Amino acid sequence: MKADSLKDVSPTEGQQRVQGGALLVDVREPNEYQDVHAQGAQLLPLSEFEARYAELPRDRELVMICRSGARSARAGQYLLDHGYTRVVNLEGGTLAWQDAGLPTEEGGA
Repeated sequence: MKADSLKDVSPTEGQQRVQGGALLVDVREPNEYQDVHAQGAQLLPLSEFEARYAELPRDRELVMICRSGARSARAGQYLLDHGYTRVVNLEGGTLAWQDAGLPTEEGGA
């Protein structure tokens, strides 16, 4: 049986889901994350994703985010293919999050 295909959500909807308990997962590389990231995003770089994806909780919704939405879509589909069921992709990524005026942070990783 093929996994479901990944659903896109707008930055505003993504933030509402995070406020409701979803985990925001940023799959960019650490240097990108340090420059700027959506507030509360947890870093899990795509370069380490296949080795580390099992660290992500299966009992929480996951909102995947990258710079523009392409890498996070790949990561989100990977999770769906590996038995995760509550995964969405943030359409437009961090760029759209910033454009929507949603809170961001710098540093960390």
